[in-house]
Amino acid sequence: MGMLEKIDQQWLKSFHCVYENNSFKRAAEFLCLPTSNVSRHIALLEEQLDVRLFDRTTRRIASTKAGDHLYLRTQPLLDKLNDALEEVTQHSREVMGQLNVLMPDSPELAQAVVSFCALHPSISLCCDTSISPKEDFVDGFDVILSFHRGKLEDNNWIAKEIKRWPSAVVASPKLLQTTSKPFQITDLKHVPCINSFTALNGTPWIFINATGELLTQRVQSAFKVNSGQIAKAGALAGLGFAILPVELCRDEIKTGALEVIELEYQPEDLVLYAFYASRKHIAKKVPVFIEHLLHQANLDGQK
Repeated sequence: MGMLEKIDQQWLKSFHCVYENNSFKRAAEFLCLPTSNVSRHIALLEEQLDVRLFDRTTRRIASTKAGDHLYLRTQPLLDKLNDALEEVTQHSREVMGQLNVLMPDSPELAQAVVSFCALHPSISLCCDTSISPKEDFVDGFDVILSFHRGKLEDNNWIAKEIKRWPSAVVASPKLLQTTSKPFQITDLKHVPCINSFTALNGTPWIFINATGELLTQRVQSAFKVNSGQIAKAGALAGLGFAILPVELCRDEIKTGALEVIELEYQPEDLVLYAFYASRKHIAKKVPVFIEHLLHQANLDGQK
């Protein structure tokens, strides 16, 4: 009897999950199993292989050399096996199950979600809205949509870019009559600015130079909002300079209600990302939903 017959695939799956998460507890949450089960799987695997895979201290766990070796050698194999199983399920065309989505409350996204559900009657949708979801709140969602400018924080979700909007610093003529016009990004420290989206978490404004490097600039703000629409209304009323997607204020720029302020650097694009859990046995509904969003975003771009 070979070694393979003695080892349960679930033990390996648990091992991979603990290894990737560096934690029995997080692995158990990901696998939807009690922590005790995951610990038992690892113990059984260690017993069968007659080798320690993790050193456990009270504070943390660390993989042993044998643990590293087992992970690196079995990872591509499990991936291949998973891909083979996935390919077979692709033949069942039905997209089904509950899809839990967390996303900003925007008319375009609402339209995309509604058209997805109309196309896939076997999906039951559960949609929650939030502009900047809190880290500890995101578990339990299949897909999270959110706006970002600049670098994404590291987490173990996969980020897929859905759409980007070139942006501009804008101000109303009314504001420019009473406030000196900024010429460099450092001038923004001395004029009233409107903070929106990601800037709510105290993030500075983000610009990009000719070589693609990101530059951050802290600004002073007495008007902080988490909506592009409210930021635009504030800019029109002369409450401050704002970074806005050009598409959002094209008409106002045309009529002169808002003026584009040219600085030495361009603002970084605003990007809508779809985040989903790293690719381990992912239900078909998730990639199909993301494809749909991309398709809708491109249709919008052609209008």
